[in-house]
Amino acid sequence: MTSRGTKIALFLATLGAALAALLGPVAAHASTPGSAPAEPAATGRVVIVGVPGLMWSDITRANTPALWGLTSQGSAAGLSVRTTRVVTCPTDGWLTLSAGQRSRLPHGDCALPSAPVLPGQSSPTGPPPAGGAVAAGWPAIKSDNAGTNYHARIGLLGDEVHRAGGCTMAVGPGAVFGAADGAGRVDRYVASPDKATAADWASCPLAAVDVDDLFRAYINAGVDPHGDQIPLSDKGRAAAAKAADRRVAQVVTGLPEGTTVLVAGLSDTGVNPHLRVALAKGAAYGPGYMTSSATRQDGLVTLTDLTATALKTLGAKQPKQAVGSAWRSQPSASSTHDRVDALMDEDVAAQAIRAVQTSFYWVLFAVQLVLYGIAVVALRRLGGDRRSRERILGGTRVIALLGGAAPGASFLAGLLPWWRAEYPTPVLICTVLGFAGLLTGVALAGPWRRSTVLPGLVITGVTAVVLAVDVMTGSSLQLNTLMGYTALIAGRFYGFGNQAFSLFAVAAILTAAWLTEYPLRRGNKAAAVAIVAVIGAFTVAVDGLPAFGSDFGGVLAIVPAFAMLGLMVAGKRISPLKLGLFFLAGLVLVLFISYLNARSANPTHLGRFWQDLMAGDALDVVTRKFNAMLNSLGYWPYTLALAAAIVFLFFVLARPTRWRVSLLQGAYKHSLTMRPAVICALAVGVIGTLVNDSGVVILSVAFSLATPLMLAAGLRSLELDLRSADTPPPGPSGSPEASTGPRSAERR
Repeated sequence: MTSRGTKIALFLATLGAALAALLGPVAAHASTPGSAPAEPAATGRVVIVGVPGLMWSDITRANTPALWGLTSQGSAAGLSVRTTRVVTCPTDGWLTLSAGQRSRLPHGDCALPSAPVLPGQSSPTGPPPAGGAVAAGWPAIKSDNAGTNYHARIGLLGDEVHRAGGCTMAVGPGAVFGAADGAGRVDRYVASPDKATAADWASCPLAAVDVDDLFRAYINAGVDPHGDQIPLSDKGRAAAAKAADRRVAQVVTGLPEGTTVLVAGLSDTGVNPHLRVALAKGAAYGPGYMTSSATRQDGLVTLTDLTATALKTLGAKQPKQAVGSAWRSQPSASSTHDRVDALMDEDVAAQAIRAVQTSFYWVLFAVQLVLYGIAVVALRRLGGDRRSRERILGGTRVIALLGGAAPGASFLAGLLPWWRAEYPTPVLICTVLGFAGLLTGVALAGPWRRSTVLPGLVITGVTAVVLAVDVMTGSSLQLNTLMGYTALIAGRFYGFGNQAFSLFAVAAILTAAWLTEYPLRRGNKAAAVAIVAVIGAFTVAVDGLPAFGSDFGGVLAIVPAFAMLGLMVAGKRISPLKLGLFFLAGLVLVLFISYLNARSANPTHLGRFWQDLMAGDALDVVTRKFNAMLNSLGYWPYTLALAAAIVFLFFVLARPTRWRVSLLQGAYKHSLTMRPAVICALAVGVIGTLVNDSGVVILSVAFSLATPLMLAAGLRSLELDLRSADTPPPGPSGSPEASTGPRSAERR
């Protein structure tokens, strides 16, 4: 695993060369499958040991020597076990292994897997094979998962093993759900690892083993009268982990030589999701960490990757219904102890951000609204005291710039290991405020502080560059970040998440608009349009290319927004027909990117969408995302924040104030590019909301950056008007002309 210090150094080193490095990855990504590096040869035999609930904090040299030995000799990673629910139950985890896609046990409690149907017992799918078993309730499970949004094909793993000429063995009830074929059958069944013989282990190329001691300890602890899980003591958990380790040792010692061992902590054990254990030992997995194309993160893999890894090791074909990517070893010179500590740290960070991520938006909006409200009350009580008004306007402007800097600062906070503090939430808040204060200080440090737009330009430019460089260097700042994503939710592991896309796109739009201010003042519209075109092309490349942002919906929003901006700075009119053509151009571009990605060795979701489109299945994907967009209205922290922002825009920015001129109108007077900036930032937020599954979240994030910066520009315009007026500004009954004076050299 790359150390955080190395990541920071890489981040800062790449920052200065971001534009120069753009063309190299573009050409490399368009390579054909034949140019992909050769993968290690498969051993052809694999055993999957599922230990539901196993975490890296459970593994120690003294208490779990077998698991410690596998970690020492093999490759390790944190395992994201998210399936169709927030909390993954053991049977859900086994079924996800079976399908290679997120799956679930319909209408099932989070209990131990049901006992299988054995020979001599009746089964709706027919009699079990001699020496084998059939998974209980298989027809209903298969039908239910086929009808979910994921359309999981239960039994895929077993079917592919049979298609390759092999057989399957399950050890323990849960393993039957993981190794069964489409009919719910495994060819060989053994009740527990201690009952398996050397002949059993050598009988089939694929074996799945259920080691349920850790999860069983939670079941035995029971629940309280309110139905909540009774906590398992540290001593009780350690005893359960030790019992599980003994069973793992029984498996490992009985395996034929050359067998690849995959260990997975398949599920959660309570109401709070965690990262679990992923281990691999075999010819392709030496001492080190693991990653996969599905995550692109050091030391992090997913549960759906487990199916792809087993198929690749067996030499069997991976169907497109299996969406994961095979685990890859990353050799490391770190000691076993250091690797275990680093993987434990991953989960600590995920838990720390989970506690505050949802409330961040609402707190960010609420604090700003309160401070702005105080400023409005103070201004009303001051009457005609011009100097006091200037001080309040200036102070409120600083607060607005600080609010605009906070979203970008939330990503920069990932440069520091704040989650390791004794009280991580206060440390995170202070870290974000520190970076936001630093950005605001830079925005107001030089002669540009006198401008209407340049302080905001500094903040948007830094925000856009930070996010661009991050996704171009591995997305390390996106993971476990307030406006990024977490491995616990497992919606995305690399590139731009929907929130980061919205922030990046709006920052890029505002940056491009405000950079055209001076060419337009000199009457050079061609230079202004060129600036928009260059920044727009860079933004689309960073957001849309699979090597970087890998964002389908983002391109659909960015292309028309930048096209609108180019027309507006050129003085051209925008019609609905032109806007529709711009959107169509974005669609053609993103489909072309998807087509190229579909031809690569490891296509992302962009390439898979093209494959679905060619197979006639794309409508299901579009429908799922559209429904998710509609459901986003139920995310009350974002919906309330968005409603507050809209009210704020109307009453503070747009509605006439006591000067009889809106703040936006004042900003429009002092800046030629403020109107295009506002309209195009709003356009990218609205279009992004409609074409992405996060829906209202995207518009909320767009407002979180644009609203305070627009307010700051408006406040600066009022300051300039106060200073240039020959007489003090009138009260509410004064004429609007009194608040406008001759243009000052500072009004830029």
